[in-house]
Amino acid sequence: MRVLEPTDIAPPFARYAHGVEIPAGYRLVVTSGQLPLAADGTIPEGAEAQAALCFENCAAILAQAQMGAADVIRINAFVTGREHMAGYMAARDAWLSDIRRLPASTLVIVSGFTRPEFFVEVEVTAAAP
Repeated sequence: MRVLEPTDIAPPFARYAHGVEIPAGYRLVVTSGQLPLAADGTIPEGAEAQAALCFENCAAILAQAQMGAADVIRINAFVTGREHMAGYMAARDAWLSDIRRLPASTLVIVSGFTRPEFFVEVEVTAAAP
């Protein structure tokens, strides 16, 4: 995979790549948006803890395809307010802390989710040989 970082546009302002090129023949995995809901039905408090759980859920899905965070090519994330952006970004950066080739990433502020206690939702796309 190759990171696409054109020099004639502004560089990314956080830990993500502007684009990622996927070679022919790679398998793709696309997750559904993961809400911060633990297997036991609990919901962590705070955006950072919620985002960390969303990433854990994505990792579990990727593991079924023998993939992990290093294979992620795109992250789409949604938060319910600007006040949750820093917590989300801290969890994302922690999840990607050992990753050398960063994925493309989008973060959107939305009006809400199915339950008011959810602050974050994350979906990922991954590719591997």
